[in-house]
Amino acid sequence: MTETLELYHSPVSTCSQKVRMVLEEKGLGYVSHLIDLQSGQQHDPDYVKLNPNHVVPTLVHGQKVILESTLICEYLEEVSVGQALMPLAPHDRYQVRLWAQYIDRVHAHAAVLSYSVGPRHMIIAQGPEAIEHYIALGQDERTRVNRRAIIEQGVASPQFAEALTAFVAMLDRMEEHLTHHAWLAGETFSLADTAAIPYVLRLDHLAMTALITDRPHVASWYETVQARPSYGRAIGQHLSAPTVAALRSFGEACWPQVLALL
Repeated sequence: MTETLELYHSPVSTCSQKVRMVLEEKGLGYVSHLIDLQSGQQHDPDYVKLNPNHVVPTLVHGQKVILESTLICEYLEEVSVGQALMPLAPHDRYQVRLWAQYIDRVHAHAAVLSYSVGPRHMIIAQGPEAIEHYIALGQDERTRVNRRAIIEQGVASPQFAEALTAFVAMLDRMEEHLTHHAWLAGETFSLADTAAIPYVLRLDHLAMTALITDRPHVASWYETVQARPSYGRAIGQHLSAPTVAALRSFGEACWPQVLALL
């Protein structure tokens, strides 16, 4: 690969994590551009010229701009050599895409799950102006209504219950599959696994680890993925220990309410 890869990303963004995992698995170097999501840097006009969706990650390959994390991962698989992350068998490739599509739907609930437990408290602590600023950054009325409910109600909001249900269903689906297979698609580590790992990790960071350990095959898969060298380089080293500790602390405080919902 002769053209430079540039990645605009955030350390804790689930979509950024899965793209970095693919980059590391394939041994691809890249120029890193960190986007501070908490300060709203994803809404800066210069960044929006690259990504009009106001989200991360964005991959720039030479003069080509590649959006959407799932498509970025497939793009990297197709333009590079190294560790193959798409199986050869057509049905296994179908399984990769099926898992990626399913997890993209789960992703719609990730911010709700996270903000209801953690960042909500940080925003409230900054006062009414910060709350209204966070709500106003929603790209449409539905998003703004959801944001207000998350800020005001936290894990008691209907949005959180819906998000929790989606994540539990994902774990159940994974457990059923992993009962019979070592990996999510085929018999080798693939783009299906890189797609799923950030969302299982997010539950762990929010002190919902019991949801993982209650499913032994998911728990074993989770440990195995974390043991891969690419995980440390792509995810582990990017995480701030104080940030993770804060998320766990907020999650532990909320756990009795979460358990009641379950």
